[in-house]
Amino acid sequence: MNVNIQTVHFDADGKLLDYVNRKIQKIGTFHDRILKVDVFLKLDNVVHNIKDKVAEIRVQVPRQQFFVKATSKSFEESFDNALDSLSNQIKRKKEKMAA
Repeated sequence: MNVNIQTVHFDADGKLLDYVNRKIQKIGTFHDRILKVDVFLKLDNVVHNIKDKVAEIRVQVPRQQFFVKATSKSFEESFDNALDSLSNQIKRKKEKMAA
Protein backbone atom coordinates (compact mmCIF):
# COMPACT_ATOMS: atom_id res chain seq x y z
CA MET A 1 0.00 0.00 0.00
CA ASN A 2 1.52 3.28 -1.16
CA VAL A 3 0.62 6.21 1.13
CA ASN A 4 1.10 9.80 -0.04
CA ILE A 5 0.41 12.70 2.36
CA GLN A 6 0.22 16.23 0.97
CA THR A 7 -0.29 19.43 2.90
CA VAL A 8 -1.71 22.48 1.17
CA HIS A 9 -1.05 26.07 2.36
CA PHE A 10 0.94 24.96 5.44
CA ASP A 11 3.75 22.68 6.64
CA ALA A 12 2.62 19.84 8.88
CA ASP A 13 4.63 18.91 11.95
CA GLY A 14 5.95 15.39 12.45
CA LYS A 15 3.36 14.57 15.10
CA LEU A 16 0.46 15.17 12.69
CA LEU A 17 2.12 13.15 9.92
CA ASP A 18 2.79 10.25 12.33
CA TYR A 19 -0.84 10.38 13.49
CA VAL A 20 -2.13 10.21 9.90
CA ASN A 21 0.29 7.41 8.96
CA ARG A 22 -0.59 5.33 12.01
CA LYS A 23 -4.34 5.67 11.44
CA ILE A 24 -4.23 5.13 7.67
CA GLN A 25 -2.57 1.72 8.10
CA LYS A 26 -5.80 0.44 9.67
CA ILE A 27 -7.77 0.68 6.42
CA GLY A 28 -5.73 -2.25 5.14
CA THR A 29 -7.88 -4.44 7.37
CA PHE A 30 -11.03 -3.53 5.42
CA HIS A 31 -9.70 -4.20 1.92
CA ASP A 32 -6.77 -6.42 1.05
CA ARG A 33 -6.01 -4.99 -2.40
CA ILE A 34 -5.44 -1.30 -1.72
CA LEU A 35 -3.01 0.08 -4.28
CA LYS A 36 -2.62 3.71 -3.32
CA VAL A 37 -3.80 6.13 -0.62
CA ASP A 38 -3.65 9.91 -1.06
CA VAL A 39 -4.25 12.11 1.97
CA PHE A 40 -4.66 15.86 1.50
CA LEU A 41 -4.61 18.17 4.50
CA LYS A 42 -5.71 21.69 3.61
CA LEU A 43 -6.33 25.02 5.26
CA ASP A 44 -9.59 26.37 3.94
CA ASN A 45 -9.48 30.16 4.07
CA VAL A 46 -13.20 30.90 4.08
CA VAL A 47 -13.64 34.09 6.08
CA HIS A 48 -16.71 33.72 8.32
CA ASN A 49 -16.37 29.98 8.83
CA ILE A 50 -14.93 28.37 11.95
CA LYS A 51 -14.46 25.00 10.26
CA ASP A 52 -11.30 25.66 8.34
CA LYS A 53 -9.23 22.45 8.44
CA VAL A 54 -10.00 20.01 5.64
CA ALA A 55 -8.93 16.38 5.30
CA GLU A 56 -9.45 14.51 2.03
CA ILE A 57 -8.65 10.84 1.52
CA ARG A 58 -8.58 9.07 -1.84
CA VAL A 59 -8.09 5.28 -1.92
CA GLN A 60 -7.46 3.35 -5.10
CA VAL A 61 -8.23 -0.35 -5.38
CA PRO A 62 -8.35 -2.35 -8.62
CA ARG A 63 -11.07 -0.93 -10.93
CA GLN A 64 -12.39 1.44 -8.25
CA GLN A 65 -11.67 4.57 -6.25
CA PHE A 66 -13.04 5.83 -2.93
CA PHE A 67 -13.00 9.51 -1.95
CA VAL A 68 -14.04 11.27 1.25
CA LYS A 69 -13.73 14.82 2.53
CA ALA A 70 -14.28 16.16 6.04
CA THR A 71 -13.97 19.60 7.62
CA SER A 72 -13.64 20.61 11.28
CA LYS A 73 -11.67 22.78 13.71
CA SER A 74 -8.67 20.40 13.91
CA PHE A 75 -6.88 18.22 11.39
CA GLU A 76 -7.10 15.19 13.67
CA GLU A 77 -10.88 15.48 13.96
CA SER A 78 -11.27 16.08 10.21
CA PHE A 79 -9.05 13.11 9.42
CA ASP A 80 -10.87 10.82 11.87
CA ASN A 81 -14.26 11.77 10.42
CA ALA A 82 -13.03 11.19 6.87
CA LEU A 83 -11.48 7.85 7.86
CA ASP A 84 -14.73 6.68 9.48
CA SER A 85 -16.67 7.60 6.37
CA LEU A 86 -14.11 5.88 4.15
CA SER A 87 -14.15 2.65 6.14
CA ASN A 88 -17.97 2.63 5.93
CA GLN A 89 -17.80 3.06 2.13
CA ILE A 90 -15.33 0.20 1.77
CA LYS A 91 -17.35 -2.11 4.04
CA ARG A 92 -20.59 -1.37 2.13
CA LYS A 93 -18.90 -2.07 -1.20
CA LYS A 94 -17.47 -5.36 0.04
CA GLU A 95 -20.91 -6.41 1.36
CA LYS A 96 -22.47 -5.65 -2.05
CA MET A 97 -19.79 -7.67 -3.83
CA ALA A 98 -20.26 -10.62 -1.45
CA ALA A 99 -24.06 -10.63 -1.89
